[in-house]
Amino acid sequence: MQSWGTTSRFDQRDTGKEPSKSGVVGLLAAALGIDREVWNDELKSLAALTMAVRHDRPGVLKRDYQTAGCAATDKMRRADGSLSDDGVTSQRHYLADAVFLVGLEGADRSLLEVAHAALQNPVWPLALGRKSYVPSEFVCLDDGVVDAPLRETLAATPWISSPRRWESAPERLLVSIESADGSGALRMDQPLSSFAVRRFGARYVRSEWVALQQEQAHAPL
Repeated sequence: MQSWGTTSRFDQRDTGKEPSKSGVVGLLAAALGIDREVWNDELKSLAALTMAVRHDRPGVLKRDYQTAGCAATDKMRRADGSLSDDGVTSQRHYLADAVFLVGLEGADRSLLEVAHAALQNPVWPLALGRKSYVPSEFVCLDDGVVDAPLRETLAATPWISSPRRWESAPERLLVSIESADGSGALRMDQPLSSFAVRRFGARYVRSEWVALQQEQAHAPL
């Protein structure tokens, strides 16, 4: 399960159809051990990287809920300080069975190498958008840092989803890539502050299909 909310308010928790920029940067910050109160040069550099997401398996949108309440003889204190006998229901949306390949691009190779090493040996536990959504597998590739353009790298990387009996590798996959020229859809998930302050700005993302490089079943003669 994973959830990448960008417009959540109070008891309504949304999720986007793909990992958000703020969620990915937050995951890297946890791996590096950057406190949520901190907005340092390292975190600013991570937020400045260009991000793209390949949809290897889109997943299924699900809805769950959580309740907060109290015993019949007790009262629950609201945020405004008043007391209530009623419980509160929180709607939580998430993606089930989804697989994404996320790529980050920047001129500072050492920054990417440090981030990649941290994902292999994180300081704090990693989560896919919410603390309760813990990854079941490693979240990075062995050869995770390459000298190649972002789009071409995503197209050349083999399909990372484990095929089911009824599935075969697709011929093309959807890629959502950050746009520098202001084209595409507006996303309000660009980190502008520490995660404690929670200030996010706009970025633009365009979606396109890329042909997936097919692995050869036999070596050529």
